[in-house]
Amino acid sequence: MDGGKASRLDYAAIAQERAALKGYLDGMSRVGEAEFQTWSRPERMAFLINAYNAHTVEKVLTRYPNLKSIWDFGRFFANPFRDPFFSLLGGRISLDTLEHEILRKKYPDPRIHYAVNCASLGCPMLREEAYVAVQLDHQLEEQARRFLSDRSRNRFRDGRLEVSKIFDWFRQDFEPLERYLAHHAALLTQDPAEQQLIRERKASLRFLDYDWSLNDSRSSSPR
Repeated sequence: MDGGKASRLDYAAIAQERAALKGYLDGMSRVGEAEFQTWSRPERMAFLINAYNAHTVEKVLTRYPNLKSIWDFGRFFANPFRDPFFSLLGGRISLDTLEHEILRKKYPDPRIHYAVNCASLGCPMLREEAYVAVQLDHQLEEQARRFLSDRSRNRFRDGRLEVSKIFDWFRQDFEPLERYLAHHAALLTQDPAEQQLIRERKASLRFLDYDWSLNDSRSSSPR
């Protein structure tokens, strides 16, 4: 953890508890569409976010420790995000389907991007607890504050606002982006003058390179 904002995961320790992880995922796979549709919106969202994060960890563990990035699975063949390697809601799906076709399309909320974790250092932190319906709004708000105030990912520097590539890739989810960032100016910098520039949308914008290094606690990759 980095001040409660960035995180690395102890994959080696989780590997020792892999049977429990698989049991958790097996339980999720037994939830059918009919049951799922009886749940509240927060219950459905929490379930889907937890499924994404848990299946991503399980995917990494199939190759751990012999990988340095989730892209070691392959960018074209065996693409880890497009491979339908798990069952959910009665069908085989991929991480991309879960995130883009289900979560983002059916439950639009920009804070989803602060909750799902792609096993990389550039991602918003993997939360230290599961998402639950009764606390979901609070959990998502806290994830947003942590990510936006993380200076390795979002910062004001040399007269311009430098933000995560996430805001470029998924700009439509934050539209209008400049207004979204202006609303969160106090999290992006502690300097009042810089905050004012952001609020007035006078700060030039730069998207930072994304760090796809594995978010492993044993990694020596820089934050």
